[in-house]
Amino acid sequence: MPTPWDCIVVGGGAAGLWAAGTAALRGRRVLVLEKNNKAGVKILMSGGTRCNITHACSDRQIADAFGKQGRFLLSPLSRLPPEEVVQQFHRMGVKTKVEETGKIFPESDKAIDVRDALVQRLIEAGAAIRTGVAVTRVARHASQSGFVVSFANEELDASTVIMTTGGLSFSGCGTTGDGYAWLKAMGHSITELRPALTPILSPAAWVHDMSGITLDDASVTALPDGRMPKGKDAQTFTSRGGFLWTHFGCSGPTAMNVSKYVSELPDYKFASLAIDLLPDVSDSDCLAWLDAACRGSHVQKQISNMLAERIPKRLVNSLLVNANVSAETRMAELAKRHRIAIVERIKGWRIPVCGTRGYPKAEVTAGGVSLTEVDSKTMQSRLVPGLFLAGEILDLDGPIGGYNFQAAWSTGHTAGGHV
Repeated sequence: MPTPWDCIVVGGGAAGLWAAGTAALRGRRVLVLEKNNKAGVKILMSGGTRCNITHACSDRQIADAFGKQGRFLLSPLSRLPPEEVVQQFHRMGVKTKVEETGKIFPESDKAIDVRDALVQRLIEAGAAIRTGVAVTRVARHASQSGFVVSFANEELDASTVIMTTGGLSFSGCGTTGDGYAWLKAMGHSITELRPALTPILSPAAWVHDMSGITLDDASVTALPDGRMPKGKDAQTFTSRGGFLWTHFGCSGPTAMNVSKYVSELPDYKFASLAIDLLPDVSDSDCLAWLDAACRGSHVQKQISNMLAERIPKRLVNSLLVNANVSAETRMAELAKRHRIAIVERIKGWRIPVCGTRGYPKAEVTAGGVSLTEVDSKTMQSRLVPGLFLAGEILDLDGPIGGYNFQAAWSTGHTAGGHV
């Protein structure tokens, strides 16, 4: 009977590759099994094939970006914070750069450099990797000592297993949620799954007509029931940054960041987004700006030209139609009620939504293995000794900007450090 592996890592994505390298560096006999013909497929596709490695901020800021889930990440992040991720990639020969948004990319703008460095790290540490291997079952060994991992006509024994099979996002990458069933069979519970960081669909023709218009700085709030969210968690429904109007609805970082609140809806009868086109200007200041223009040197200026000073022209025309105001109305003729209607659109224009583009276009899966069932200090299952979990299979999802990769590196590193 062959000697069992110290650790089998099921899934050769971001978390799995990092975990395998860390475990092998500690002298463990490690095997990575990946069902795709090449490892790190999602890494290769991410960031437009550039791979947003992490974000230029503190580990606390990374955790905060995950909201309530972030508390779970504090321990893994303390073991591998963002600055250490960057330093490790530098040691692996991958130079990095920080963009204005805080996103950190490889200097080469090539995601393949990131993937290749991780594979080289684990191989040099003594780990083995097999691709094109579709695992069909992971279970406790009949002796309750160790695990058996099955695929094709073969079974392998392992003292420990690190499950990094990912979720359901980017299904074209082979992430089909295989791990959920295996974990359920071992007693784990899976929280509600839904696509996150995915573009949003709108049924409105006027939205489609603005396809191609981009905003560099807008604030977008998801309104699942048509009302502005209130309370201490209201800010989690809002995202600020880039926004893109598309032929199907909305995209860009802001729309994608709030998409999970759209994905979880049973129907979309009242659902909408509220977009603030001038997030640095208060409602009262915006109204004061228009009031002043109605009395000053701009009285003969058309409202469309006035708004175009701050808002893209194509957007202005649609906004005025929505506010029931003629684009040719001169400022001197602009009634108070029309000014108020315009400000309401500038500061909270409602965009009806009817769904999302789902898992095929989602960058991450919301939901997963309940965090209460995993020890964040080791990433070991609280239910199954010797079973470790890392990456997207967990109930962890953060915003665009390298946060999810950071969570994958840190949780993978922690798991690899304890097998």
